[in-house]
Amino acid sequence: MIKVYEYKGCGTCKKALKLLDEKKIQYKTFPIRETPPSKSELNKMLGFLDGNIKRLFNTSGQDYRNLGIKNEINDMTPTMAIDLLSKNGNLIKRPFILGKDFGLVGLKEQEWDNIKWS
Repeated sequence: MIKVYEYKGCGTCKKALKLLDEKKIQYKTFPIRETPPSKSELNKMLGFLDGNIKRLFNTSGQDYRNLGIKNEINDMTPTMAIDLLSKNGNLIKRPFILGKDFGLVGLKEQEWDNIKWS
């Protein structure tokens, strides 16, 4: 089952869910703020993102700015980033979509075209 971590007020999340529905993809949603992905799931996603920590972060979010992460992210180890993200779902780029053999953050439709959904 595909897991979709989303925020109800996020337009990008709504669009992603609509696309999944149009493709008749089965998924289960989780509120990213209240139930952030686990450290294991974040590490799995990091692998799909070729280890690029920055891609895990919601860089346009208020928490990202308020915590000054922009100034700290280059010095963060993956362990530090995963620990921080697992405790604050607002910091995670959304939607955060995790399948058995793939992971997606945000909505880049060209990336979606390359996914084997089944």
